[in-house]
Amino acid sequence: MFKNKDKKILVRQLIGVMAGVTFMGFAISWLVPCGFGVDGFTALNLAISKKIGLSFGTWQAVLNCILFLIVIIGGRQYIGLGTVANMLLVGYTCDFFSWIRNMILPPDFFEALWVRCAIAVPALLVFVVAAAIYMDMGLGMAPYDALPFILQKNIKRVPFRAVRISFDLGVIVIGYLFGAPFAIVTLAMAFLLGPAVEMVGKKIEPFLIPSCGKEK
Repeated sequence: MFKNKDKKILVRQLIGVMAGVTFMGFAISWLVPCGFGVDGFTALNLAISKKIGLSFGTWQAVLNCILFLIVIIGGRQYIGLGTVANMLLVGYTCDFFSWIRNMILPPDFFEALWVRCAIAVPALLVFVVAAAIYMDMGLGMAPYDALPFILQKNIKRVPFRAVRISFDLGVIVIGYLFGAPFAIVTLAMAFLLGPAVEMVGKKIEPFLIPSCGKEK
C-alpha cells in the first residue's frame, strides 16, 4: 500500500507526465504551420510519414515501438507510464489540435511573417519546458528520449547536455536526408532541450521521487 505522501507524489508525477506530453503535442501543432521547423525527431517523423502516406501520429507510434525494443535491451529503468504516454499521445495530440486549429483559423492565417514569428517563439518555449517536465517526472520516457540517457550512462565523463545535443544533431542530419527542412527552430531545440532537462530537473527534484533511474 502507498503511504499518503507517496500517493501525493505519484499524483504530481502523473499530472506532470500527462500535462507534459499534451503540451508537447499542442506546441508541435502550432510550430508546424509556422514553417520554422520542429524538434529533430518530429521533423524526421513528419518527413517519413509524408513519404509513406501515414498520419504523423501513426508513424511516430510505429517508430517509437521499434525504438522501444532497443530501450528494453539497454535501459529498462527508463520505461514507465511516461514511455507509453509519449509514444501514443504526442503525435495524436498534435493531430487533434491541428484539426481544431484548421477548423477555427482561416487558411491564410500563417502567411504573414510576423504572425508566424509571434507564434513560433512561445510555442518553442512551451515545447522545451513541457518536454523537460515529462522527462523529469521519474515515470519513464519515450524511447527516443531514453536513448541519450543510455548513451550518457555508458560514457559518464561526458555531461548529459552534451550527449543530448550531439544526439539531436545526428537525428537532424538523418531527417534532412529524408527530406525534412533544416530550420532554425529545429536547430534551437537541439541546443535547448538538454540544458532544459537539467534545469527543470533541479527545480522539481524537491517535490518528486526520481524513479526512472536517471543519474543526476
